[in-house]
Amino acid sequence: MHATTEQQVWDPLVRLFHWGLAAAFAVAWFTEHQPHVLAGYAALTLVGVRIVWGFIGPRHARFSDFVRPPGEVMAHVREMLQGRMKREAGHNPLAGWVYVLLFLSLIGLTVSGMATLAAEESAGPLAGIVAGEQESEIRYVNDAYEDHDHDEDHEEEGHAQGGGRDWEEIHEFFANLTLALVLVHLAGVLLGSLMQGQNLVAGMITGRKQVDDEDTQEERS
Repeated sequence: MHATTEQQVWDPLVRLFHWGLAAAFAVAWFTEHQPHVLAGYAALTLVGVRIVWGFIGPRHARFSDFVRPPGEVMAHVREMLQGRMKREAGHNPLAGWVYVLLFLSLIGLTVSGMATLAAEESAGPLAGIVAGEQESEIRYVNDAYEDHDHDEDHEEEGHAQGGGRDWEEIHEFFANLTLALVLVHLAGVLLGSLMQGQNLVAGMITGRKQVDDEDTQEERS
């Protein structure tokens, strides 16, 4: 076991993002209508701020610190399978890629949610764009069936509802994917806490964690 040193790792913005996003996702998952929509907007805003912070924030907040090459990820996985896990400053190589996938999934989730809202209720920031796409599709369908005896209002209503269902299915896919990634993240936190002998959840509250001395020396050099 390496000698360790406790140090400040997570800056206030990273911690605020982490717990704010957890709250927003929980509210969105368990609510409907306006609270669900507002939680989605909050999640997208938090992800946007976090992405910017990933380029301009402190060292351990940056993507360059935790998005590692595949070789380092595989080496980390082999160490885990051998029952060892290094106490690293920042995210470990595997967790870094889980976070990247989580960010992408959350963007897909929130954007598809806004598109669903636009298609079904003609509301939200994408209302104009989605409505324009639906009108183009409706005109195409009407032209294709212009020689048949169809009720135009019924055709438009059915096609618009179909577009809403398509976006809703995409939204549901990203919701399930995001939940799966959250569960992977929680499992990783639990496993890391047990293997490293420290409370990683508390570390995301205080910003402090135990780090192997060799990493501390690298950080100072």
